[in-house]
Amino acid sequence: MAPFRWTDREVRRALGLATDVANVGVTYARVSTDSRSAGPGHLFVALVGERFDGHDFVPEAFERGAAGAVVSRDVPAPAGQRLHRVPNTLEALGALAHQRRLALSVPVVGITGSAGKTTTKDLVRAALSARYRVHATEGNLNNLVGLPLTVLAAPDETEVLVLEMGTNQPGEIAALTRIAEPTIGVVTRVAEGHLEGLGDLEGVLREKLALIDGLPADGVAIVAADPPVLAERARALASGVRVAGTATRADAELRGDVVGIDPEGRPTFRWRGREITLRLRGRHSVDNALLALAVADALGVPEAEAAAGVATVEPGRMRGELVRLGGLTLLVDCYNANPASVAAALDLMAQVPSSGSRVVVLGTMRELGERTAELHERTLRDVFRRPLDLIVATGEFAAAAERTPTTATTPLIVEADVAAAYGRLRPRLRGDELVLLKASRGVRLERLIPEFRRDFASDSPGKSGREV
Repeated sequence: MAPFRWTDREVRRALGLATDVANVGVTYARVSTDSRSAGPGHLFVALVGERFDGHDFVPEAFERGAAGAVVSRDVPAPAGQRLHRVPNTLEALGALAHQRRLALSVPVVGITGSAGKTTTKDLVRAALSARYRVHATEGNLNNLVGLPLTVLAAPDETEVLVLEMGTNQPGEIAALTRIAEPTIGVVTRVAEGHLEGLGDLEGVLREKLALIDGLPADGVAIVAADPPVLAERARALASGVRVAGTATRADAELRGDVVGIDPEGRPTFRWRGREITLRLRGRHSVDNALLALAVADALGVPEAEAAAGVATVEPGRMRGELVRLGGLTLLVDCYNANPASVAAALDLMAQVPSSGSRVVVLGTMRELGERTAELHERTLRDVFRRPLDLIVATGEFAAAAERTPTTATTPLIVEADVAAAYGRLRPRLRGDELVLLKASRGVRLERLIPEFRRDFASDSPGKSGREV
């Protein structure tokens, strides 16, 4: 394949602009959206956000050597510099990414869902890497800026693109699908999350299934077995939908059976006669792995190689991460939170052995819109039913605890402020507990980790908890 080059003609074609004969021979080294990293020959796209306007930085981009800029309004520019005027620079970024995706002409795997997107993306990349040169989303660059940047960064030698797709408003998945034109669509699961923009569970389901609806006629749709409505609705949109997971309703060739969980919470499951042990934690990780194996199967990766790949994936930071501090263990799962992910974290906690008490520290589940109070109360009632020794309710969970009558006998600390909650929790810890930290990312519940480390790490001068 000939190396891809951003000629001025190619850029104008992508943006729907007339060819500029005077610039026919001009090429751009790369597309950039950050003036600080713009360099010689770059094409700078002036994005507009809530707290910034890239048009203010066009002069800086040119000072750093940019050869052109995509703008939606007049900006000062040195004489002779190329400005591509468009109605909307965010849409222009997507159009440039779409042009790059078409030039690659490779299989594209799109992954969305209410939980497990990033982990499943990592598993898919690992399952495919034995046979393909894979370019995948880094971190969670999964929105209308991050996905185009991922596509634009794809090397010429890419053989499969693996793209995570996130959303918090109607129409976003459809827009991402138009940019990426995936040939394989994966929906990890559908649950109550991002309700502030999506309204209700039906809105979430409709938004996630836009990925399946946008697949080509010969595309491959792969969905999780839970909840059952996901497969039912997917089949109404596409033929030959493949269903993967541990539930009996999963397709026989894509179903796995959990056969054991080790003391670190890492599961072993059986799939097509093979036993696979994951480095990821929790039973729910098996469902994500089976989705990845289904993708590998669709792309012809031998079973043994795909299985070996998923077994290498490590937990991401703050995604079911175990932190040992002397005899105390933190289960840090505060990258995201909704009712379903809280339940999954509690399930994982139950699978990790502990000689001491089990403590859960809960922080607000964000972006739940009008149902914020209701869903925090419902989730808290579920927590009360769990075999726990102490519950700490902060943020919206503290408010829910004040409103929720309960006959539960589990001790409860109610403190809206996270830092103040730790001050009340600390005297009740001996130093041999298993403590779950669970909240949405914006709560930054991980800021408690240094407090726990100061008080309980083996080499901490202030440590007073007992070792086990």
